[in-house]
Formats: sequence, C-alpha cells, structure tokens
Amino acid sequence: MLYLIRLIVLGLYFLVASAINFVICLSRPFNPDNSRLCGWVYSAPALRILGLTVRLETADMLAQPNPFVIVCNHQSNWDLFVLGCAVPRRTVSLGKKSLKWIPFFGQIYWLAGNILIDRGNAFKAKQAMLKTTDVMQHEDTSIWVFPEGTRNLGQGLLPFKKGAFQMAINAGVPIIPLCCSNYKSSMQLNRWHSGTIVIKTLLPIATTGMTLDDMPALMERCRMQMVAGLAAQDVQLS
Repeated sequence: MLYLIRLIVLGLYFLVASAINFVICLSRPFNPDNSRLCGWVYSAPALRILGLTVRLETADMLAQPNPFVIVCNHQSNWDLFVLGCAVPRRTVSLGKKSLKWIPFFGQIYWLAGNILIDRGNAFKAKQAMLKTTDVMQHEDTSIWVFPEGTRNLGQGLLPFKKGAFQMAINAGVPIIPLCCSNYKSSMQLNRWHSGTIVIKTLLPIATTGMTLDDMPALMERCRMQMVAGLAAQDVQLS
C-alpha cells in the first residue's frame, strides 16, 4: 500500500516540479547552470517522498574547477530523482535526441542546455561531440556522461562507450568517476525507510598530454576504478 501511495504522490510531485523547472528554464533558456537547479528541484523532495537517504560524498568534485567530464553509472529511470541532487554547477549532460520528445521532461532537458546527440546520424553525432568539446574549452562548463550508453538495471557496469573519453582527451580536461551505489535491487519502497544510497566521486584522472591512442587504456582504467568503487560501496552498505 505504501508503495502505491508513494508512486501516486511522486507522480503528482513530478508535475509540480516540471512546472517549476519550466519557469526556471524559460526565464534563462540554455543556461548551463539550469541542470543543477532543475536536478535539485526534481530530486530533493522526491527522495523524501520515496523514503530514501542519499549520502553525498562529492566534496572533491564540487571543489574541482570547471571544466571536467563526469563519468557515472546509469541504473534506471529513478536516476533522475537519485542523481539530480549531485549535479555540480555549470554542468550539462549528453543525451539521445529522442529525449527531447518525452512530455514535460524532454522539453525541460533541452531548455536546460543539455546536449542532444542523434546516434543514428554519424555526421550529426560527430558535430555534437565537437560542440561539446568547444563548450568545455570556452564556456566554463562541465559534461556529465553515462558511458554505458543505457541502463544497467543495477546488475554491474556494462562496457563503456568511447564518447566521454574522446571528449576529455580532445579538450584536455580531467575525468571524474562518480559511483552511485546499487539501489535498483535494494530499495524497498513498501517500507517507511526504503534504503540508503551513497554517491561518491573517485580521484580525478588527468588527460593532459594524452592522444586518442591512449583512449582504450584510459577507458579501462576508469572502468576498473569504478568497479572497485562500487564494490566498496556494496560492502559499506551491507
């Protein structure tokens, strides 16, 4: 019963939050700090509704000067509410072009300044990546990427795609691995306290002086650090 009540209340709150975020984005369209504000509006009250406790261990990321590339694991659609509270200042994300047409969320996502990629068109995808590199180099803006490219459903990290690492090398900016503990299979929304989630940044990985020949090793290094980080979180929460 509690599970159903939470879903109904969350659905109503999503509409309220979307209205608030529309106002934010329409008053300052495509401002790269919109994502931080909109993420907080979606996330902070929703976590209370869901009975989830989130421990943010991201002070190092917040102290890191822009620009950088955040590489984070992607578990489910709940990430909107779970990770929204962790978005740092002037940070936009990469998303597939089809997100733009999701009612309410898609239009806010676009107006918040996030970068949409047409994965089915190689030329347009390349142009979007070049734009992203330019944004990082000249607009004091960081990029948030889910390198798996899709949801892993809390079943461990999927193989990484190249985009985030290519952008970081081309822009000469560090990569910050961000680990969100496995909540997909552990949260229990039918309980008053549905679970605890830890969101933690790992040590930045510098890309200065790297070329695209170094990309496979960079991807493997980042992935292995995140695998170890997620395993440590599982032990911490067990």
